[in-house]
Amino acid sequence: MGLLTYSPGRTRVKICGLKTSADIDSAVLAGVDAVGFVFYPPSVRAVSPNIAAQLISRLPTGVDAVGLVVNPTDEEFAAIRAATSITLWQFHGDETPKRCAELANGEPWMKAARIGQGFAFDEFSLQYKDASAFLLDALVEGYGGGGVPFDWQGIPETWVSENAPRVVLSGGLNTHNVGEAIAHLHPCAVDVSSGVESSRGVKDSALMFDFVKAVRATDAKSSSQ
Repeated sequence: MGLLTYSPGRTRVKICGLKTSADIDSAVLAGVDAVGFVFYPPSVRAVSPNIAAQLISRLPTGVDAVGLVVNPTDEEFAAIRAATSITLWQFHGDETPKRCAELANGEPWMKAARIGQGFAFDEFSLQYKDASAFLLDALVEGYGGGGVPFDWQGIPETWVSENAPRVVLSGGLNTHNVGEAIAHLHPCAVDVSSGVESSRGVKDSALMFDFVKAVRATDAKSSSQ
């Protein structure tokens, strides 16, 4: 089905920053729709294109392999594309709409929005109108992975209703708050990384299962209302 198959009543799940075969196998067993690979060397979750290729080979059909990049050079991006079978690109840096489109070259892509005080939602979605999805993350120092939630209540209701099929909610999600986030925003998908880790950069199988269960429980509750 993939991450961006919008189905009201069924929230898609992406777990990002996977680095080992055990991570992949646990995520798949938990029932995720996508896994994310970080191609940003400063990150503790970074993997090389060759390692990512080995991990992607373990994915069943229908589970997206998302490639997270931050302001990549042409050479860096080409190396990732050549080695891996990425099905969805995630631009998490300061890439312009033109740059995103050039690099994706017709393949699906989403742009991360770093949500801070006074973020211009309408301007962002208009600027990146060709994106397959908008990933909403918290504004932190550096690029992502801060595990910090932002004020979901501050997202304009009209913007949510217009863009929900393309919204991937990230930023500090965990088993305890993902249900509230889904109930408020009804996004197409949710994205978690640090919220399913036992220590920084180390995924925890039990937490991955618990997170997906929490999402499914919220979906089931919404469907029954």
